[in-house]
Amino acid sequence: MKAHRIETTLTEDGILIIKDLPFQAREAVEIIIPETQTRPQEANLYPLHGKRPYRYDDPFEPAVPLEDWEVLQ
Repeated sequence: MKAHRIETTLTEDGILIIKDLPFQAREAVEIIIPETQTRPQEANLYPLHGKRPYRYDDPFEPAVPLEDWEVLQ
C-alpha cells in the first residue's frame, strides 16, 4: 500500500478534517496518527538560540572564589 503523508493542524479539540485526498469514494484507507509530545507553544526549548554571543574570558576559572567553597574549609 502506498503511503501519503499529509500534515494538518486541528482547529477544534478532537476534530480532524482532511480535504482533497487522492482517493475515491468507498476506497479503504488506513489512518495512523502518531503520538506526539505536547508542549505549550510559549515554552522555548532553546532560550539562547539566536541571542547575542556570550563571551567567557577565562572559562576554566571557578564561577565563585575558592574562599567561598564550604567543602574546602
